[in-house]
Amino acid sequence: MATFGAEDDFRVAHRAPNVRAARAGAFVSNSLLVLIGPAALLALWWIASVNGWVSPQVLPQPDWVLQTFLDLLASGDILSAAVVSFRRIAEGFVIGATLGFLFGLLIGRSPAADAYMGPTFRALAAVPSLGWLPILILLLGIEESLKIVILAKACFVPMAISTAEGARNIPAGLNEVADVLGLRAKTRFLKLTIPAMAPFIASGVRLSLSQAFVSLIVVEMLAGTDGLGYMMVWGRTLFQLDIVIVGMIVVGAVGFLLDLLLKRAEAFFRAGSAANG
Repeated sequence: MATFGAEDDFRVAHRAPNVRAARAGAFVSNSLLVLIGPAALLALWWIASVNGWVSPQVLPQPDWVLQTFLDLLASGDILSAAVVSFRRIAEGFVIGATLGFLFGLLIGRSPAADAYMGPTFRALAAVPSLGWLPILILLLGIEESLKIVILAKACFVPMAISTAEGARNIPAGLNEVADVLGLRAKTRFLKLTIPAMAPFIASGVRLSLSQAFVSLIVVEMLAGTDGLGYMMVWGRTLFQLDIVIVGMIVVGAVGFLLDLLLKRAEAFFRAGSAANG
């Protein structure tokens, strides 16, 4: 038996590098597949601009855009615009996600509250955040409060929906265990309810930030005087399309990285919840 155990240990020890190598190969393959689309688009862009298929004023060459990005980075303009935009997202997310969590918890845990307030909430949620922009401009003007309200609404709806769904899907066994142990309401909420809802909350955070990011750029383009969205409008006004393209690339890259990080966080919480279940 001892010899058999030693052989098993030997096999496991030699299998581990193969597993790591397979995972590394899969990661490289997936990365290359992800890069095929952007590389093909960049090649098409380069060919079209060099051969004059599109006017340089409309489609600048990639090296021009790169130089514009470096100039904006050196001058600090793009960083200052990004800081303004990210600050707005943070403020809108804190307000909207917090209210959305509380409201979702209310309608998710209380059938009476859902019966009275649920239909109205779902009707208002059907209207996109930017659909409120005209009336909010009349009420708030184009000041900072307008952007924060739009972003808070964009975060409120997905967080409320995800939280309500999580509250409705708490396993009945957890409540039975809490009753048997005689846990206080605070302990039950922090130790049982929140961990059980963690995957739904993570999903709500991801959807909220995604909605907020899209809404931010649009509202800055339509009613802003600073930020990444306004920088793109400013470039269009000056007919400097290289600035517009730089803004598009920065917004796309930040949005992609943000979604990737949030997706990994959501997967982590779901795996943890499944393991605990």
